[in-house]
Amino acid sequence: MTMAKKLQDYLDGEGISYDTVAHHRTATTSQSAQAAHVPGNRLAKSVVVHHEMGYVLAVVPSTHRVELSTLQDVMHRRLGLASEEEVSTLFADCETGAVPPIGSAYDVPVILDESLDKASDVYFEAGDHRTLVHMSGDNFRNLTKDAQIARFSHPS
Repeated sequence: MTMAKKLQDYLDGEGISYDTVAHHRTATTSQSAQAAHVPGNRLAKSVVVHHEMGYVLAVVPSTHRVELSTLQDVMHRRLGLASEEEVSTLFADCETGAVPPIGSAYDVPVILDESLDKASDVYFEAGDHRTLVHMSGDNFRNLTKDAQIARFSHPS
């Protein structure tokens, strides 16, 4: 598959410099980091949550877990994890479980864990389980400039 079309069109349209890193098929972002030989704390993992008004992408390092109760407090909303069906509808050009953290490409708001806010460079799933996108931290922060930033995760 390589990169999801919507994501690629969005990045190219924004004039963002990036490259891709191919790796063998993996099932989790932590496995992707190992397979691609990249630091897990710089691989952004997307968790899709829903609330009464819609969806949000909660973005944390692959080495972390989302603390749903903390996220609910930060967002002042009752949240739940989106089902695979909901995620497949929102991210139709992505494989299940390979959601990129660039919500603006899919009209989904992002909340970014503050542990990713200072990274010098960032990797993330390209929409499949064999490709990572790599870009500078500045470019990543530019793409997520509308995201709320908070602490809502802990190392797993």
